[in-house]
Amino acid sequence: MPESIYLEVEDNANCEYMPLMLYEAHADAVPVTRIVLDEPGRLPGVYQVTGWSSEGDGSPCSAMYAPVSDSGQAVVHLVFGGDWGIRMKPADSTVEWSMDDPEQFGEPYLMLMDESAVILKD
Repeated sequence: MPESIYLEVEDNANCEYMPLMLYEAHADAVPVTRIVLDEPGRLPGVYQVTGWSSEGDGSPCSAMYAPVSDSGQAVVHLVFGGDWGIRMKPADSTVEWSMDDPEQFGEPYLMLMDESAVILKD
């Protein structure tokens, strides 16, 4: 049986604070490196994703994916990372992960409605 996911992100330079949330996982979390975004304020398309850690005042770590229960939907697709959330950049970017790159952006986590938006294999 998959373990529940406890998720809390502290306020940081990458993203805003997110209080402790508990999600009932439908499967074990697995690493993910790419997602498809189609949301207001962002160019639709494929993005690289990494977890973001407080280590070294901000550094990449594993981003993870798990299908979870949501009160408003039967199943949503949770992408989460380190204690400072997740960070994304365009799929074709060759720039290293950095807080200084204006094409990169952070979020505490993502809840995707469509499982096909999670790309598990490169």
